[in-house]
Amino acid sequence: MKLGILGGTFDPVHYGHLVLAETCRLKLSLDQVRLIPAGTPPHKTDIKITDGHARADMLQLAVSGYPEFVVDRREIRREGKSFTVNTLTELKNDFADAELFFLMGADSLRDIPTWKDPEGIAQLATIVTVNRPGLPPPSSSQVIDWVGENLARKVQLVTMPGTDISATELRCRVRDGDGLRFLVPRAVETYIDEHQIYA
Repeated sequence: MKLGILGGTFDPVHYGHLVLAETCRLKLSLDQVRLIPAGTPPHKTDIKITDGHARADMLQLAVSGYPEFVVDRREIRREGKSFTVNTLTELKNDFADAELFFLMGADSLRDIPTWKDPEGIAQLATIVTVNRPGLPPPSSSQVIDWVGENLARKVQLVTMPGTDISATELRCRVRDGDGLRFLVPRAVETYIDEHQIYA
């Protein structure tokens, strides 16, 4: 089994996240992609994050009807900071026969040397990085510059269509009364409106 893992705050989930997940699913022939909303991200301690269960509910609405996508709530149930290496270790135990693919944007790859145990992450999963909107994936030499030669051997590059949407921008749009139509799935838009999230 080939299992994709896409973590993030998903605050809120939007089409950029979903296109990334689907592009990687198709290009890597993944059997399943698990979407894992972060509990307490160690790199975002200075930012107020929406309740984890609300973020997971929005994710569930976004992928409803697509059995290849599974919302995994383990990090929001876990106490303390959410470290990727711990989550991947749990997943490796839960899916002992699965080959893990950790999906991330190129901007996150650049930061991975500052994460807890990046070498451990690379031992547990192939690191799959996709291009930022409007830009090609980083070159092999850029990846080596960012993460070093040893880690770069475990990085696979995937090109996805440009979807220049940011969750920060979406939260601002709601606060400004501009709406989210055609930027997030309709069910997610309705949930945000009904629960007055970001208002």
